[in-house]
Amino acid sequence: MLREFTKGFISRNPTFVLMVGICPTLATTSAVQNALAMGGAATAVLVCSNMMISLIRNFIPRGVRLGCYIVVIAAFVTIVELWMKALLSPEINEALGIFIPLIVVNCIIIYRAEDFASKYGVLPSALDGLGMGAGFTCSLTLIALIRESLGAGSLLGLKLSTAFAPAAVLGLAPGAFLTLGLLLGFFKMLGMRKKAAEVR
Repeated sequence: MLREFTKGFISRNPTFVLMVGICPTLATTSAVQNALAMGGAATAVLVCSNMMISLIRNFIPRGVRLGCYIVVIAAFVTIVELWMKALLSPEINEALGIFIPLIVVNCIIIYRAEDFASKYGVLPSALDGLGMGAGFTCSLTLIALIRESLGAGSLLGLKLSTAFAPAAVLGLAPGAFLTLGLLLGFFKMLGMRKKAAEVR
């Protein structure tokens, strides 16, 4: 059971290993607050949709399963979107924009529904959704920490230092690609070193 939760952090991390959900990763990581909100929304939808799909999987005809999964996911996305609009600041909601409704077609959510929730029970599916969502949130937060601190010279909206000249490009779209690319290269290098050590 524990493995279903922990795999989303390292061995099957959605961003750095599976490389799914890249569009919201690039678009919502200019600030840590945005990254946490996006990660929280995706996690809530993952857990709820995984549990529901696991419950009804035996009643869904195979030929229409993806359509049924999308209807289930869309229902939870709508709930989460309304909840976020009610509780979060207008600035965060505006920054996330269209990417909350687009969770409906997020590759992570559909991939976990098809690959896991449609085959396993409710508890393992809930743990899978929670672990994958938490791994996705950690990835977003790591990228946002780098982009906000180095690109805006702030963290959670608070200025870090007046002596520091931020690299404004990191707050823009090219900075998102650059940060993600460097992190992917870093984690790939760590993986190669680990394999080399195991061979020895």
